[in-house]
Amino acid sequence: MKEPKLKTVYVCSNCGETSPRWMGRCPSCGSWNTMNEDVVAEAPKAGLSGSKAAPARQEGVTSLTAKRLADISTTEEKSRILTGISELDRVLGGGIVLGGVVLLSGEPGVGKSTMLLQLCGAISNQHTVLYITGEESVRQVKLRAARLKIPQENIYLAAENDVDEICGLIEKEKPDLVVIDSIQTMYCQDADGTPGSMGQIREGTARLMTFAKTTN
Repeated sequence: MKEPKLKTVYVCSNCGETSPRWMGRCPSCGSWNTMNEDVVAEAPKAGLSGSKAAPARQEGVTSLTAKRLADISTTEEKSRILTGISELDRVLGGGIVLGGVVLLSGEPGVGKSTMLLQLCGAISNQHTVLYITGEESVRQVKLRAARLKIPQENIYLAAENDVDEICGLIEKEKPDLVVIDSIQTMYCQDADGTPGSMGQIREGTARLMTFAKTTN
């Protein structure tokens, strides 16, 4: 099997804009000194020998199913998870939408992991939660939960960084809510770059978003 050719690109850490050469200022968002070097595989050129053509699509054959709009529930108990934390529910527009993905961002040390653990505790009396820790061990999370007096009965922990393994665990456990802490530590084995690179973050996020939509 022929190894793919690699090329160097520069990716803006603020907006994701890419450029074949380094620039001091991102041409898309205007941020200074945010263009970081990344290595990606070159896309195969059309018509090259050895490149596999996409299989012909068969008419009317698909694995997709469609729901009638009238049959889709929008009642609160079937479409959202209320956290019981009034300000968080307000920011989320009335709670966590089932099948949705929420990105929590902030500077290191501001308390993102602590808030996520408090969120898990707030809903664990009615919902099962799967907490994936990519930065800490399960023992570290356990110690923080004990310090915060978080209810622990319906919160499940796993230390993992492989996105595909995580998706398999979600399929197995079928939790109501999944917490990924954090997306910057996750990786996809068949994607280019190291964990934390823009390519890995984009690919990992896309897979988790697709998975959330299709398994809801």
